[in-house]
Amino acid sequence: MQVIESTVSPQSEDFRANTEAMEAHITTFREVEQKVLDLAEAAREKFTKRRKLLPRDRINRLLDRGAPFLELCSLAGYKMHDDKDGSMAGGGIIAGIGYVSGIRCLVVASNSAIKGGTITPAGLDKTLRLQQIAMENKLPVVSLSESGGANLNYATDIFVLGARGFANQARMSAAGIPQVTVVHGNATAGGAYQPGLSDYVIAVRDQAKMFLAGPPLLKAATGEVATDEELGGAEMHAQVAGTAEYLAADDADGIRQARNILEALPWNEQLPPKRELKWEEPLHPAEELLGVIPADSKKPYDVREVLARIADGSKFMDFKNEFDDQTVCGTIRIEGHSVGIIGNNGPITPAGSAKAAQFIQLCDQAGTPLLFLHNTTGFMVGTH
Repeated sequence: MQVIESTVSPQSEDFRANTEAMEAHITTFREVEQKVLDLAEAAREKFTKRRKLLPRDRINRLLDRGAPFLELCSLAGYKMHDDKDGSMAGGGIIAGIGYVSGIRCLVVASNSAIKGGTITPAGLDKTLRLQQIAMENKLPVVSLSESGGANLNYATDIFVLGARGFANQARMSAAGIPQVTVVHGNATAGGAYQPGLSDYVIAVRDQAKMFLAGPPLLKAATGEVATDEELGGAEMHAQVAGTAEYLAADDADGIRQARNILEALPWNEQLPPKRELKWEEPLHPAEELLGVIPADSKKPYDVREVLARIADGSKFMDFKNEFDDQTVCGTIRIEGHSVGIIGNNGPITPAGSAKAAQFIQLCDQAGTPLLFLHNTTGFMVGTH
């Protein structure tokens, strides 16, 4: 691999202007995330009175202390549906990849501090994407469930596609991907199917309620009178229906039991042995990425300047550069892992399209993951 020679000067006026513009964008992004946190935090007193933990506190107790956690899709549904000011971004779900009892898992928590954790169409899209990630990467799934199910204002946009999520749960179970769910509170309608289709269910005593319809709807529909516990309480599901495998005293106890279940699984023993990877840091610091890309999106830049700041040793093996130099393909290593790169230094020509298709095929053949760095106006128009 050849070392990329950077021509960008971090001392230039353009670099400083680009950095300031990018930092402003990042600040905007973080402010939206903070709005969601603040709205959930406003419910803390209510949760405490009910002897419950806030959803993010549940996640913090579940994850291994000091281990990394990569949150996914935190802005899903931003200013869509009921979200007027961005404070409900996330689609009613908090999710990410982290470690539980030493096992890398997909962690999903209903954001019940906001609108009862009900799912918007964007939240459903997020759920389906999370399931795809879990299936493709064979990640056990730990769910901390407390949801009123579908947001009924958008029921027609959710019910049909929602069934795909339940089908995916069956597929994951069949594929040997364990699903562990702690039911912390209401799990109504679609919110009840998710734990019901899980492999291991932990229900919090005096808090969990799993049913398709609550007592008021039951009485209105059939005239039958039943309490929450009789209809779908934790003890009923553990002792009568058999839906729940474990009973928990409270939120913290339910999370402790979920960690115990993961610890008891021989998951890591089945994985290929880990190789000790060694790598060089990029020759240029990653912080310079803020100034590499122009603040004006109409200004072009060389995608190799980005690669020089993420590739081990700033090394890049160009693929077919003489064939078309506007579609950039090649291989780098990131922390020792081989990665295929597809980027753009201009519009896509027929030659560039053929080049990218061949490169994708080769990466697929070798099992090399792909990283796309898009910066293109699309296909070049014209008669040829």
